[in-house]
Amino acid sequence: MEAIANADAFKAYIEDIKSQKGYKDAVAFGICRVDCGQLDVSKVLQANYPVINWNENFGSAAVFVDALKQSGVDVDFSGTEYVANISFEFLATAMAAFSPYLEEAYGDAHKNVQVIQSLYEIASDMGMKEGEFRVVFLFDNAAPQSVEAVYLKLYALSLAKAELRTVNLDGAFGKLPNVAWSGSTPIELDWLRENEIDLKFSGAYPDIDFVDKFPRFLQHVIPADNTRILETSKVRFGAQLAGGTTVMPGASYINFNAGTTGPVMVEGRISSSAIVGAGSDVGGGASILGVLSGTDGNPISIGQNTLLGANSTCGIPLGDGSIIDAGLAILEGTKISIAADQLAKIKEVNDISFDDKEIFKGKELSNCNGIHFRQDAQTGAIIGRRSTREIKLNADLH
Repeated sequence: MEAIANADAFKAYIEDIKSQKGYKDAVAFGICRVDCGQLDVSKVLQANYPVINWNENFGSAAVFVDALKQSGVDVDFSGTEYVANISFEFLATAMAAFSPYLEEAYGDAHKNVQVIQSLYEIASDMGMKEGEFRVVFLFDNAAPQSVEAVYLKLYALSLAKAELRTVNLDGAFGKLPNVAWSGSTPIELDWLRENEIDLKFSGAYPDIDFVDKFPRFLQHVIPADNTRILETSKVRFGAQLAGGTTVMPGASYINFNAGTTGPVMVEGRISSSAIVGAGSDVGGGASILGVLSGTDGNPISIGQNTLLGANSTCGIPLGDGSIIDAGLAILEGTKISIAADQLAKIKEVNDISFDDKEIFKGKELSNCNGIHFRQDAQTGAIIGRRSTREIKLNADLH
């Protein structure tokens, strides 16, 4: 393919590709490097994407489609996703297509062009192993069918390209192999078993950090400058951390498809699908239930400037400015007593219809603002009051 001369010619080239019969814009796409099994080389253990595209950069997707075609691969648009190996011919075609932008590709500009440039240089200097680099297209936000697709979706969440709970991860856990992780390198468990004697006698047995289907957040994602993660094991890949979030060591943990929407102090557990709002504090050992752990499948959101006291349990969505005292469990079925004067004050800060009664179930108070959940020191009953305490994080720490 001859180099495209200018931006107008590039635009015409893209329009021609997209006008071809059956062409379909990709919801997401990217080029990844895969780690394959040490025993089963056809088994993908992990996919690393330096850049992913989510509902954006459709022109670059068209270039990649044509580059595959020029290298003898026709993209199948009929399914929900498509994965293809990259060849040197693919890279050469993409380089020719991106010619008008090669000199501009630096910093944050033209990231897909930078990917092609970098990979072209690697291939020119060192060659390419067959199947080591792959291009992945998702044509629908459907259940992922490959390891490469799962990783692309986890990247979309962790890079905040997609909002939490909007990415279809049905069956994702079953698509990923369970592997031993040594640093950022995944190792087949069967390979370790088969080579255990030789590895141990030769002093070459690898340091295994953990065994899991999911890697850790920091193995794939560079966090915002004002985000702190004090132990790598505390945040799973696929979590989403807004700038200013601090994840302390100890009992803290953030699962995939869960996270924060602003500066948050995390010293407790944010289970999968749970979201915590800006300015909130998840106290030491506090636990936010996930959809599989007692919420009847209802994902939990915690509002802004809310406090979950140490070792508390939250099983209902909370609004802004609420507090659960240390050690309390507020679940959907928990009986909560609210005096008439406190109920009137709570009504003032909520656009929710309340029955005039004294005893509420936790579920009835879902998404309410400004409630302080406490325990009566004499009777042990759980009571709700209008919160009068302002939850404010230390600005120097976030």
